[in-house]
Amino acid sequence: MKYNVIERGDDISKELTERFHALAAKQGMPRDEDRPDIVLSIGGDGTMLQAFHKYVDKLDHIAFVGIHTGHLGFFADWKPNELDHLASLMFNVATPEELHVVRYPVVEIEITTDKGVETHLALNEFTIRGIEVSLVARLHVNDEMFEMFRGDGICISSPAGSTAYNKSLGGAMVHPSLEAIQIAEIASINNRVYRTLGSSMILPKHHHCDIYPKAQQNMLLSLDHKYMQRADVVSIRCRVASHVKVKFARFRPFPFWNRVREAFVGLEVK
Repeated sequence: MKYNVIERGDDISKELTERFHALAAKQGMPRDEDRPDIVLSIGGDGTMLQAFHKYVDKLDHIAFVGIHTGHLGFFADWKPNELDHLASLMFNVATPEELHVVRYPVVEIEITTDKGVETHLALNEFTIRGIEVSLVARLHVNDEMFEMFRGDGICISSPAGSTAYNKSLGGAMVHPSLEAIQIAEIASINNRVYRTLGSSMILPKHHHCDIYPKAQQNMLLSLDHKYMQRADVVSIRCRVASHVKVKFARFRPFPFWNRVREAFVGLEVK
């Protein structure tokens, strides 16, 4: 089984990376940056997002596993002092087919311009914001007009990303195994002209949301940690990706609601 490591760049992450390379070399586990079977993310959730986008075209082939070297990460199961234990478990897996993995849905974004259609994937969320002025856009759900939006922006999150920016916007936390996307408003303006739902909404798989921004509006779009400024967008379709999921290797159980409790409530069961 082939591996690669994506690390945050701080001293402890670099040290752990070198240690893992040394352990892997002793066990004869080959490193392959182009087409690994498993990718070890050492850092925080931002590091995992970098790993996801680096291999976004190979998601069907790759499983991810994370070591967090800062605060508790939702994508990282392991602590720095557990590196040797994780490595021994990884070395006992001979083929990718033997890995125990969980598969989580991701957000698919189709951006239509006068030049054609671009397709992107997001692990956590996609956002659209106005630049200099408020975002003005029509929202359609399943090809039916739903609302006229004016405000700072709109956030479309995956279930795995529901604990991130979506939560700070008042959105619900959704178990990452559920195939859905969540739409949350960013500081909407409500008056007699612009009227929005005022709360987040969850769309299941096979449903979609279309965003039609005001023509030639200057906007800032984000796909997780990646940003792009655009003024050529005609429409944006958001839905659960139907053809691919992200895979995380599980070498021990770590229930999602335990992560939520430890991260936001602070209780640890002893």
